[in-house]
Amino acid sequence: MVIAAVGAGRNDRRMPPPHRVVIAAFPGVELLNVTGPAEVFSVATRIADGDRPGYTVRIATAGGEPVTTSSGVRLMADLALDEANGDVDTLLVSGAVRVHDHQVEPVLDRGIIDWLREAGPGTHRLGSICSGAHLLAAAGLLDGRTATTHWRTAARLAADHPLVTVDPDPIFLREGRLWTCAGIASGMDMALAMVTEDHGPEHALATARTMVMYVKRAGGQSQFSAPLAPPAAPGDPLDDLRMWIGEHLAEDLSAEVLAGRLHLSVRHFSRLFRERTGTTPAAYVESVRLDAARRLLQDTVHGLPEIAALSGLGSVESLHRSFRRRLGTTPAQYRRRFR
Repeated sequence: MVIAAVGAGRNDRRMPPPHRVVIAAFPGVELLNVTGPAEVFSVATRIADGDRPGYTVRIATAGGEPVTTSSGVRLMADLALDEANGDVDTLLVSGAVRVHDHQVEPVLDRGIIDWLREAGPGTHRLGSICSGAHLLAAAGLLDGRTATTHWRTAARLAADHPLVTVDPDPIFLREGRLWTCAGIASGMDMALAMVTEDHGPEHALATARTMVMYVKRAGGQSQFSAPLAPPAAPGDPLDDLRMWIGEHLAEDLSAEVLAGRLHLSVRHFSRLFRERTGTTPAAYVESVRLDAARRLLQDTVHGLPEIAALSGLGSVESLHRSFRRRLGTTPAQYRRRFR
């Protein structure tokens, strides 16, 4: 998949070379994790004026061979992984998952991991899409960093890689040259943010409009109902507690109270909760309350004091603090954007 720069024949002497994007793929990869970001870069290139460099997007696989995606669609490759070394401006690693013993697990492709150890450190911009974060982490490229991934595998990422700070809430995160995202549709949001960085917000806006996308979902926006989305396992005390939390947001949800409901010590409860969810009880409770506040802002006309009370955040000041810290915006701005 090669996307040529627009206007390549008019200003060849002055035109900077196109930005080179390589997306690493392997058998079983999620199709949209590859094609979604590729389409964003393609549209950004097609609508560029003659003086603006575009993007070339190439798909790399282990031996340059086609791969069959999780949906059964075969994906053609442009080059082998080894052929991409030294010729990349942005390297994106797509992800895949499988279900084993009723648990969702990331697919860890050893060929990709070994290649990343060599190619990753010298890449100008490095990113993962969905569970591709597990591949970056396995290659040692996320140590000491904060990263996100799809909420279904966030706890596994935190458990397998204790040197990585895992934030399961945002749709994408950027830390220096490293980018990680929740995957699937959010890979397109991350690619659009990269277009903003490369060409400015006006060009990203034009790209989003052409694709009929929301102009720019802020990276701090939560993954869709992330704390509430995993289905509860019948009879599992921790899952029952999680559902109880969502139904009693205005009550005292301190770690002491929650541990008491399960007849556990606070220390044991906190450790078990983090192992199962990838986050602390306090952070989880705040996420659930924030999710409730987001829905109230989007779907009702309640004022901020009532929303703060109904969501369990307590006061307008606490509501503002949570929105600024977790979403990088204010409740009023959020309501204007998403209502």
